[in-house]
Amino acid sequence: MFVAIIRIGLLLIPWLTVFLIPKNVFKKYTPSAIFASLLVAINCMLSVPFKWWTVKGGLLNKVFNDLSFILGPFFIGTIWIFRLTFGKFWLYLLVNTLMDLFLAYPMNWLMQKLKVYKLVNFKSKHVFFLSICFALIIYPFQLFISRTKSSE
Repeated sequence: MFVAIIRIGLLLIPWLTVFLIPKNVFKKYTPSAIFASLLVAINCMLSVPFKWWTVKGGLLNKVFNDLSFILGPFFIGTIWIFRLTFGKFWLYLLVNTLMDLFLAYPMNWLMQKLKVYKLVNFKSKHVFFLSICFALIIYPFQLFISRTKSSE
């Protein structure tokens, strides 16, 4: 029951901040957030055959865990980071690095202590490096989207 409350909180709390983002900004960065979420979803799917992490309760609970993270803090966090840093690559990289360190180490440790999931063949350093790779992929994607829209 406690894990279910954590999942619901992960999903809903970030969405409460959307009202602070102007509508045009939300629309501007949504394609990149969707693309980034797709990358994370692929990673989550690959985690099953490679046993990167486990979730008590089987596949359905794993799907709920993954979706609550992807559609909650990851999706909204991507929009917020772009909102605050886009156009300043080094600031973007710094903010992402700090957020990825927070996710990979203290947050990862906390989620495992709360028994939300358990890393098996994946370590915190893998979470960190993969998150940095995703950040380096989605920034040029957003540049492309922005340039395409500005040339219309």
